[in-house]
Amino acid sequence: MERLKLFDRIAQGKASRRDITKALGLAGLAAVTSPLLPRTARAGDELTYFTWNGYNIPEFHPGYIEKHGSSPNMVVFGEDEEALTKARAGFRADLAHPCKVTLGRWRDAGLIEPFDMSRVAAWGDIWDELKNADGVTTDAGSKYGAGTWYIPWEWGNASVVYRTDIATEYKDNPSWEILFDEKYKGRLAQYDSVDGAVLVAGLVAHAKDPFNMTDDEFSKAKALITKQRDLLRFWWTDQTTVEQGITSGELVAAYCWNDAVVRLKKAGVPVEYMKPKEGIFTWFCGLVKCKNGPGDVNAAYDLVNAMLEPRVGKYLIENFGYGHSNKKSFELVDEATLEGLGIRQPEDLFKTGIFFAEMNNDVRQKYIAMFEQVKAGG
Repeated sequence: MERLKLFDRIAQGKASRRDITKALGLAGLAAVTSPLLPRTARAGDELTYFTWNGYNIPEFHPGYIEKHGSSPNMVVFGEDEEALTKARAGFRADLAHPCKVTLGRWRDAGLIEPFDMSRVAAWGDIWDELKNADGVTTDAGSKYGAGTWYIPWEWGNASVVYRTDIATEYKDNPSWEILFDEKYKGRLAQYDSVDGAVLVAGLVAHAKDPFNMTDDEFSKAKALITKQRDLLRFWWTDQTTVEQGITSGELVAAYCWNDAVVRLKKAGVPVEYMKPKEGIFTWFCGLVKCKNGPGDVNAAYDLVNAMLEPRVGKYLIENFGYGHSNKKSFELVDEATLEGLGIRQPEDLFKTGIFFAEMNNDVRQKYIAMFEQVKAGG
C-alpha cells in the first residue's frame, strides 16, 4: 500500500524528493539510479546544510531547487547540544541551523563567520526584534569585530495548551498556575527539561529573571516543582504523548509548542494556546555560516535567500504553526489562521514575550541538579 501511494504521487507530479528517493529504495533502484541522475539534478548536493530533524524538507527551499535542480545535502541533528558537539568534533557543513540560545558558543568556538549581508536580499523584511537581538550583529568595538553572525529564520513560543471545555476558569485568567492547580491533579503534563519545568516555576514564583534566580526565588521555584511533581500525569519528552492525552481528555493542560496546537485544532479538539499573564516564552532559531565550509559559497547564499522567501514562511506558518522571520510571510496567511495560532500580532508577542536566554553554565548546572533531585523524590 505504501509503495502504491508513493508511485501514485510521483505519477501525479506531487512527489517530493524524499518521496522519489523512498520509492526508488522500495523498488530496489536507489543504488543503481542515483549515479545516473543528470548533473543538474545533483548540483544541490555540493552544499551541506546541517539542520533539525524534520526540517530537511524541500518545502523550506523551493527557490533553491528551482535554481540548482535539487535540495542541498542535508544532515540532521536532534537538539542544539548535539549539533554543537558534532561541529566541535570536526563535522564540516556550509550552513547550520542552531537556535539563538547557542549562538554565542558557536561563535566563541570559532566555528562560524559573519555573513556578507549585501547578499541577503530579504534582510530589510526581517522582524526588527529578531535581527536586533543581542549577539545577532556585533560592532567594530566588540571582541569579535563588526559583523552579522546570524540570520533568524523561524520563531515560536512555549506555553500552555489546555482544554477550553474543561478548564473554563482559565479562559479569562490565562496563567502558568494551571500547571500547579490541585483541581487537575493527575491530568497535567510538563516538559521534562530545565527549560520547561524550572523556568516556568520561576515565573510562577515571580522571579525577576528566571534565567538567573536569586537564592530566595530559586527556593520558591524548587517548592513549586516539588508540588507539581505530585500533580502531574507525566513528564514528557515526546510531544505526541501530550497531543494524545489532550485529545482523549486524559490531560487538561500541558506545556507545549505551537505545532501541537496546530494539529489539535485541525483534529477538532477544543483547545487554546495561552498567553499567560506571567509571560509567554519566545524562542527563535536561524542560520549560521560555518567557517571554511566545503561547498559553493554562492550556493550557500542561494539557500539563505530561498529559505527567507515569503512563500516558505507561509508554508511554515500553516503547517508547523511557527512564525517566520520575514514579515511579508504573514501577509500570505489568513487572519483566522494566525489568530488561531496566537501569532496574529507578532510585535505584541515580541514585546510581552520572554525570549529564551543563554544561561550561564554554572546557573544551568545548578538548575539541572535541583530538577533531577526533585524528580528523584528529593
